[in-house]
Amino acid sequence: MTAQRARLHWNGQAATAAIRDAAARGLLLGAEHTLAASRQRVPIAEGTLERSGAASVDEQQLAAAVSYDTPYAARVHEDLNARHAPGRTAKYLESVLPEVASDVQALIAAQVRRALRS
Repeated sequence: MTAQRARLHWNGQAATAAIRDAAARGLLLGAEHTLAASRQRVPIAEGTLERSGAASVDEQQLAAAVSYDTPYAARVHEDLNARHAPGRTAKYLESVLPEVASDVQALIAAQVRRALRS
């Protein structure tokens, strides 16, 4: 029986950087997924509010955001007494978050796994 040797070179900084980059990509994908789901519920009058939706990521903080940028976006989101077309509702962003949370986690995890395979 012969002894076998193996040599391992660990580059921790490169691995950490690749994982952070992958997490940021996953966060963006998750934010875009959340935005798409919320656009299915956002109240529509002329479509301006729906078109103002955006997904963004702060790569340094590893934080993602979904926002709607009209002067009335927050008011429409919070007004539970307003009437909207069927399928459209107040809380159009807040209400989708619990529904897409597991999808967002899966998107982030998939990007990190992909980075670890490289």
